[in-house]
Amino acid sequence: MMGLTIFYGFLVSFLGQLPLGNMSFTATQVGLQEGISKAWQFAIGVALVEMVYLRFALTGMDWVVQHRLVYLGLGWLTVLLFLILGIMAIISAKKQQSESKALVLNNQINRFVLGLSMSALNPVQIPFWVLWTSLMIQTNRLAVTSIDFNLFTIGAGTGTIAGLAVYIHGGKWLVQKIKASNRSLNIAMGVVFLFTALLQLYRMIYHPFV
Repeated sequence: MMGLTIFYGFLVSFLGQLPLGNMSFTATQVGLQEGISKAWQFAIGVALVEMVYLRFALTGMDWVVQHRLVYLGLGWLTVLLFLILGIMAIISAKKQQSESKALVLNNQINRFVLGLSMSALNPVQIPFWVLWTSLMIQTNRLAVTSIDFNLFTIGAGTGTIAGLAVYIHGGKWLVQKIKASNRSLNIAMGVVFLFTALLQLYRMIYHPFV
């Protein structure tokens, strides 16, 4: 039963990472431009924050109800940040004359810290996990106990890393196979950021707490 709880957490998180998004694309970029080890550091940072968000969701949404302005503020900050990153990434890619790094990687920030920061500024993980954990509890696949919550969280963390590993290794193989340039990848990253910003904007307007 304990193993099954870990597996459920792993499966939900792994499948949730497969659609192309900011974290997965950045993981691919780090792997391509800086090496696999740094990409794994980034992935672990992302996973740790997601585990915190999940554990927060499992303990209930009372805090969100009592601090809606904080949650809304984070949501709108995410929209603004991703819009700025997307626009700047595209402008920078169009101006670059050489195979330079992506805008989000053109810094000295430790890649583990970068993963922590990008994941922390993505509060849409909270409603994602609230919906899934509610479903798991209602279908009796997740018991309402601290040990089951902890096991589910551990499974989710490993699932996030596994999902990002698909992009770290598979993405690197694909890009090298099609011989895509850094410039085209940097433009693609900007588009992904803009799409995520618009998706988050839609959520903030129509479903801010769902």
